[in-house]
Amino acid sequence: MRVHRIRVERDGPGAVGVVHATGELDAFAAPDLESAFAEVRGLDRVVVDLAAVSFLDSTALGTLVHEVRRVQGLETSVRVVLPDGSARRIFEITTLDRVLPVAATAAEAVAELQ
Repeated sequence: MRVHRIRVERDGPGAVGVVHATGELDAFAAPDLESAFAEVRGLDRVVVDLAAVSFLDSTALGTLVHEVRRVQGLETSVRVVLPDGSARRIFEITTLDRVLPVAATAAEAVAELQ
């Protein structure tokens, strides 16, 4: 049973690609994360919205970090949306909130990328 959902929004050339994740991100979600990042690869700006993520295990976290760094290496500007909650706590515990570019809301992330 799938307890997560990952979808991608993008509105044509020059648009910001948004990877929306909801639910529990664990080892079973990792391939879906990789597929979502494959869809936004090549865009100039990407937002990874984790606002609706209730759980994030080490496998999903590793995949997320790997994919964010991969698209950054392609000269893509990225923001990870981390409002207060369980996903932000994991990023704070691992100090990834200091390493990856984070924003508190999707609107803030998009504005920072403009």
